[in-house]
Amino acid sequence: MIISHYMTTEHRECDTLFAKAEASAAAKNWEAVDPEFLAFANETLLHFKKEEEELFPTFEAKTGSADGPTKIMRFEHEQVRGLIGKMAEAVENQDRDAYLSLAESMMILLQQHNMKEEQMLYAMCDRVFEPELKEATVSSLKEMTL
Repeated sequence: MIISHYMTTEHRECDTLFAKAEASAAAKNWEAVDPEFLAFANETLLHFKKEEEELFPTFEAKTGSADGPTKIMRFEHEQVRGLIGKMAEAVENQDRDAYLSLAESMMILLQQHNMKEEQMLYAMCDRVFEPELKEATVSSLKEMTL
């Protein structure tokens, strides 16, 4: 459960940052949206970096497959990155309607993505990684920065 717990906690932290930025955008509080959205984007991109540079390669080496769930997760990461870019433009333009529309798409995408990771990929990591590898992986994840 160590991988699942650590990574799921990060998902919830990103969700909280996302919700704060969305609420500020809905209220047209652009002074708050800017740093809140930036915090969400940075934490999400850092989370993806941890997965793509540490967790996924470790999982792929352990299972001998790069064609399974990690391939799908990487594709979805690219979709999220694209939405982050569009949302950043909406923040820059202070376009409430565009931001909220994009936020709705982002929420659906992230909910589906996170559920797959939490229920499948992280659980698989917890099953196939031996205890020492779990500890080493989480330690490496904690040290990563953008």
